[in-house]
Amino acid sequence: MMDRKKFLKSLAILPLAGAAMKLNELNKMTAPFDSTDKMPVLFLGHGSPMNAIEENEFVQGFRKIGSTIPRPRAILCVSAHWETRGTFVTAMDKPMTIHDFGGFPKELFDVQYPAPGSPELARETKALVAKTEVGLDDKWGLDHGAWSVVKHLYPKADVPIIQMSLDYDQAPKYHYELAKEIKSLREKGVLIIGSGNMVHNLGMVEWSRLKESYGYDWAIEASEKMKQFILKDDHQSLIDYSRQGKSFQLSIPSPEHFLPLLYVLAMKDKNESVSFYNDKPVAGSLTMTSVKIDKA
Repeated sequence: MMDRKKFLKSLAILPLAGAAMKLNELNKMTAPFDSTDKMPVLFLGHGSPMNAIEENEFVQGFRKIGSTIPRPRAILCVSAHWETRGTFVTAMDKPMTIHDFGGFPKELFDVQYPAPGSPELARETKALVAKTEVGLDDKWGLDHGAWSVVKHLYPKADVPIIQMSLDYDQAPKYHYELAKEIKSLREKGVLIIGSGNMVHNLGMVEWSRLKESYGYDWAIEASEKMKQFILKDDHQSLIDYSRQGKSFQLSIPSPEHFLPLLYVLAMKDKNESVSFYNDKPVAGSLTMTSVKIDKA
């Protein structure tokens, strides 16, 4: 690949009319593959889609995180809400905003998050993965696991974003190992986000207490154990979450909201620190706990 200096030098020999592209267009063409300082990694407990339009402490937590980390060149999001057979990344220029829910007010369905896509990042991600064949998708877009929270980090929708799907046929270990193959993107200005919930049992939600910081005993027990495993870098116990007892079984009745956490943890290097934010239960059987991994 032609490096940035050679690319820019070659432009100098073009006619002035041909070289009169905007500086930000040049950056878009060259920046995604340059080395950068290592970006942090985030797990976002996304909770209810209503967090996209409500003003609450969790939204404030997302905004604060967005203001305290380096601005990324692009985002790769692994959302609980895109499950596929096989692994795919979105590769379109303009991903649509997907309203993949029902029963909410029209105001929520009216929300659009018109962030650009990044076919370049999609191709780079595909090239990094040896474990499986990664497909380039041109039909999905941004589901609410991505846009409902990313919109608070980057409200201008001006950071390119792609999504990576969850292969529902694969075991937790597979997802953890797959994530390790793409961790080098952190050193190319890419912010990698996992979006789900550590404790997520919709069948046991107390809907009348949806706005309360309230958790069942088993939800709090599982949450505390999860955080201890994370702080001790005991990722294997989290990969083996199905063996951790009744509280984990109730907290993770299906894996899709938990797996994005494993992608994030797989990105952690030994010399990096972990911090929690939005660390509260809601409605009994959900937690909004979010995780930031960054240099110590």
